Amino acid sequence: MALQQAQYPIGEAYAMAGASRDHNLLVSNSARLLGNHLQNSPYATFSSDLKVKAGPNFFYPDVMVVCDDENGNDYYSDRPTIIVEVLSKAARHIDKSVKLAAYRGLASLQEYILIETDHVEIEVFRRSTDWRPAHYFLGDAVSFDSIGLSVAVADLYQRVNNEDMRDYLQQIQQQQQAQ
Repeated sequence: MALQQAQYPIGEAYAMAGASRDHNLLVSNSARLLGNHLQNSPYATFSSDLKVKAGPNFFYPDVMVVCDDENGNDYYSDRPTIIVEVLSKAARHIDKSVKLAAYRGLASLQEYILIETDHVEIEVFRRSTDWRPAHYFLGDAVSFDSIGLSVAVADLYQRVNNEDMRDYLQQIQQQQQAQ
Protein backbone atom coordinates (compact mmCIF):
# COMPACT_ATOMS: atom_id res chain seq x y z
CA MET A 1 0.00 0.00 0.00
CA ALA A 2 1.58 3.27 -1.10
CA LEU A 3 1.34 6.14 1.35
CA GLN A 4 0.48 9.60 0.10
CA GLN A 5 2.74 12.46 1.15
CA ALA A 6 -0.17 14.18 2.89
CA GLN A 7 -0.54 11.17 5.19
CA TYR A 8 2.63 11.96 7.20
CA PRO A 9 1.56 14.37 9.94
CA ILE A 10 4.03 14.75 12.79
CA GLY A 11 3.46 12.43 15.72
CA GLU A 12 1.88 9.57 13.81
CA ALA A 13 3.62 6.23 13.23
CA TYR A 14 3.83 4.55 9.83
CA ALA A 15 5.17 1.16 8.82
CA MET A 16 8.23 1.75 6.67
CA ALA A 17 9.75 -1.75 6.47
CA GLY A 18 10.64 -3.27 3.15
CA ALA A 19 13.25 -0.90 1.70
CA SER A 20 14.70 -1.78 -1.69
CA ARG A 21 18.00 -3.52 -2.30
CA ASP A 22 19.54 -0.27 -3.57
CA HIS A 23 18.27 1.62 -0.52
CA ASN A 24 19.87 -0.97 1.75
CA LEU A 25 23.15 -0.84 -0.19
CA LEU A 26 23.28 2.94 0.16
CA VAL A 27 22.61 2.71 3.90
CA SER A 28 25.23 0.01 4.44
CA ASN A 29 27.82 1.72 2.20
CA SER A 30 27.32 5.01 4.08
CA ALA A 31 27.49 3.39 7.51
CA ARG A 32 30.58 1.35 6.56
CA LEU A 33 32.52 4.28 5.07
CA LEU A 34 31.68 6.58 7.97
CA GLY A 35 32.27 3.89 10.59
CA ASN A 36 35.61 2.82 9.15
CA HIS A 37 36.81 6.42 9.12
CA LEU A 38 35.71 6.97 12.72
CA GLN A 39 37.35 3.91 14.28
CA ASN A 40 39.35 4.82 17.37
CA SER A 41 37.59 8.18 17.67
CA PRO A 42 34.96 9.49 20.10
CA TYR A 43 32.37 9.19 17.31
CA ALA A 44 29.99 6.28 16.82
CA THR A 45 28.05 5.39 13.66
CA PHE A 46 24.53 3.98 13.88
CA SER A 47 22.18 2.78 11.17
CA SER A 48 18.41 2.62 10.98
CA ASP A 49 17.30 1.36 14.39
CA LEU A 50 18.54 4.09 16.73
CA LYS A 51 16.11 7.01 16.95
CA VAL A 52 16.98 10.67 16.94
CA LYS A 53 14.97 13.04 19.15
CA ALA A 54 14.38 16.38 17.47
CA GLY A 55 12.27 18.59 19.72
CA PRO A 56 9.20 16.60 20.73
CA ASN A 57 9.53 14.26 17.73
CA PHE A 58 11.43 11.04 17.17
CA PHE A 59 12.71 9.86 13.78
CA TYR A 60 14.66 6.83 12.57
CA PRO A 61 17.42 8.18 10.32
CA ASP A 62 19.09 5.73 7.95
CA VAL A 63 22.56 6.56 9.32
CA MET A 64 23.64 8.78 12.19
CA VAL A 65 27.03 9.81 13.56
CA VAL A 66 27.09 10.77 17.22
CA CYS A 67 29.96 12.11 19.33
CA ASP A 68 30.01 11.96 23.13
CA ASP A 69 26.26 11.50 23.53
CA GLU A 70 25.66 12.28 27.19
CA ASN A 71 21.89 11.85 27.40
CA GLY A 72 22.36 8.32 28.73
CA ASN A 73 19.56 6.81 26.65
CA ASP A 74 20.21 3.52 24.87
CA TYR A 75 17.35 3.93 22.38
CA TYR A 76 17.75 7.44 21.01
CA SER A 77 20.16 10.32 20.63
CA ASP A 78 19.44 14.01 20.70
CA ARG A 79 23.05 14.96 19.83
CA PRO A 80 23.86 13.71 16.30
CA THR A 81 26.70 15.32 14.37
CA ILE A 82 25.69 13.88 10.98
CA ILE A 83 22.37 12.46 9.79
CA VAL A 84 22.07 10.56 6.50
CA GLU A 85 18.73 9.81 4.87
CA VAL A 86 18.48 7.63 1.76
CA LEU A 87 15.54 8.95 -0.20
CA SER A 88 12.58 6.91 -1.38
CA LYS A 89 9.54 8.02 -3.33
CA ALA A 90 7.31 7.44 -0.30
CA ALA A 91 9.35 9.54 2.16
CA ARG A 92 11.26 12.05 -0.03
CA HIS A 93 8.94 14.95 0.79
CA ILE A 94 9.17 14.32 4.55
CA ASP A 95 12.98 13.96 4.47
CA LYS A 96 13.39 17.22 2.51
CA SER A 97 10.91 19.30 4.50
CA VAL A 98 9.67 18.07 7.88
CA LYS A 99 12.85 16.27 8.92
CA LEU A 100 15.15 18.99 7.57
CA ALA A 101 13.26 21.60 9.61
CA ALA A 102 13.29 19.45 12.75
CA TYR A 103 16.94 18.44 12.42
CA ARG A 104 18.14 22.02 11.89
CA GLY A 105 16.97 22.70 15.46
CA LEU A 106 19.50 20.20 16.87
CA ALA A 107 22.43 22.24 18.21
CA SER A 108 24.88 19.36 17.65
CA LEU A 109 23.95 18.65 14.02
CA GLN A 110 26.57 19.83 11.54
CA GLU A 111 25.53 18.00 8.35
CA TYR A 112 22.35 16.53 6.92
CA ILE A 113 22.94 14.30 3.90
CA LEU A 114 20.25 13.18 1.46
CA ILE A 115 21.14 10.36 -0.93
CA GLU A 116 18.95 9.63 -3.96
CA THR A 117 18.23 6.00 -4.77
CA ASP A 118 16.85 6.16 -8.32
CA HIS A 119 19.69 8.28 -9.70
CA VAL A 120 23.11 9.39 -8.49
CA GLU A 121 22.83 12.60 -6.51
CA ILE A 122 23.83 13.53 -3.00
CA GLU A 123 22.53 16.70 -1.38
CA VAL A 124 24.39 18.00 1.67
CA PHE A 125 23.06 20.65 4.04
CA ARG A 126 25.69 22.11 6.39
CA ARG A 127 25.30 24.33 9.42
CA SER A 128 28.53 26.08 8.32
CA THR A 129 26.81 27.26 5.10
CA ASP A 130 23.57 28.28 6.81
CA TRP A 131 21.95 25.03 5.63
CA ARG A 132 22.29 25.89 1.93
CA PRO A 133 22.40 22.66 -0.09
CA ALA A 134 25.44 21.46 -2.03
CA HIS A 135 24.97 18.79 -4.69
CA TYR A 136 27.38 15.98 -5.61
CA PHE A 137 27.32 13.64 -8.60
CA LEU A 138 29.42 10.86 -10.16
CA GLY A 139 33.00 12.02 -10.53
CA ASP A 140 32.71 14.21 -7.42
CA ALA A 141 33.95 13.58 -3.93
CA VAL A 142 31.52 14.45 -1.16
CA SER A 143 33.08 15.80 2.00
CA PHE A 144 31.82 15.24 5.50
CA ASP A 145 33.47 18.36 6.90
CA SER A 146 32.52 17.78 10.53
CA ILE A 147 34.54 14.54 10.68
CA GLY A 148 37.26 15.30 8.12
CA LEU A 149 36.22 12.69 5.54
CA SER A 150 36.04 12.91 1.76
CA VAL A 151 34.47 10.02 -0.18
CA ALA A 152 34.03 9.46 -3.91
CA VAL A 153 30.35 9.52 -4.82
CA ALA A 154 30.94 6.30 -6.78
CA ASP A 155 32.11 4.61 -3.57
CA LEU A 156 28.86 5.50 -1.80
CA TYR A 157 26.93 4.07 -4.78
CA GLN A 158 29.02 0.89 -5.02
CA ARG A 159 26.87 -2.03 -6.25
CA VAL A 160 23.76 0.16 -6.62
CA ASN A 161 21.87 -0.73 -9.79
CA ASN A 162 20.33 2.44 -11.18
CA GLU A 163 20.65 3.88 -14.69
CA ASP A 164 23.36 6.40 -13.72
CA MET A 165 25.55 3.70 -12.18
CA ARG A 166 25.02 1.29 -15.10
CA ASP A 167 26.07 4.03 -17.55
CA TYR A 168 29.05 4.99 -15.37
CA LEU A 169 30.29 1.41 -15.09
CA GLN A 170 29.85 0.90 -18.82
CA GLN A 171 31.95 4.02 -19.51
CA ILE A 172 34.70 2.77 -17.19
CA GLN A 173 34.67 -0.63 -18.90
CA GLN A 174 34.91 1.01 -22.34
CA GLN A 175 37.83 3.18 -21.18
CA GLN A 176 39.65 0.13 -19.83
CA GLN A 177 39.12 -1.78 -23.08
CA ALA A 178 40.43 1.18 -25.10
CA GLN A 179 43.75 1.14 -23.19
